[in-house]
Amino acid sequence: MLNIDKTIFGLVLIMLFGFGSLTWAAETSGAAPAAPEQDWTQLDADEEELVVWDPIEPFNRGMFWFNDKLYFSLIKPVARGYRVVTPEPVRESVGNVFRNLAAPVRIANALLQLKGLKATDELLKCLFNTTFGLGGLFDLGVSIQDNNDGEDFGQTLGRYGTPPGFYLVLPVLGPSNARDLVGRMADSLTHPIPSPYYLKLQQLEATGAQVTETVNALSLDKDTYEAIKKDALDPYLFVRDAYMQNRAARIDK
Repeated sequence: MLNIDKTIFGLVLIMLFGFGSLTWAAETSGAAPAAPEQDWTQLDADEEELVVWDPIEPFNRGMFWFNDKLYFSLIKPVARGYRVVTPEPVRESVGNVFRNLAAPVRIANALLQLKGLKATDELLKCLFNTTFGLGGLFDLGVSIQDNNDGEDFGQTLGRYGTPPGFYLVLPVLGPSNARDLVGRMADSLTHPIPSPYYLKLQQLEATGAQVTETVNALSLDKDTYEAIKKDALDPYLFVRDAYMQNRAARIDK
């Protein structure tokens, strides 16, 4: 828990100070915060409607506002500047490396859910991409099944009947819920970057890697969040509901 908290605040500090010059150097910025996300939702069997438990909505809206301002004033301008100076093939390769690094999380959770075929698929892709894809720079597309959605511990808990709990917006990290917050902490033990058991990076190094991953991903984004802000009557509700619908759908697969 402490390690996660340090990571969150480290992300803020590095973004605010470490990338300050690049932020102001970038011209206009336009991009969207990672992807529409949402909170916990539960299907009411009687009403056939999705019910979202959001008991701390004022706090969540405050965090949503904070993330929104941070995104438009800093994170997306940085991503836009990075996009200008870094060719798209390079950015795609960087994204491949980070996805390949996260393979242990997907493999472990596929095994916990008794999805042997998916675990084998993830292991096969990781081995091939690491060995023949130059450490994961190239995604060789090796797969033994069509469904390539990754598994995480939040999904594992949901698979075994753990309810989502209350909706929660985390600073910098965005939409989540009580179950997924626990899942994030568990996944941090198997993910090579924050885990103390793999690469054993210093806190500053791990934070720098996570910031790089976020900026790189947003540099490839097609202004998803901007579109939400433009079209949704209440972006907070749209993101909240979309997040949990997506999480519920992934758990059901």
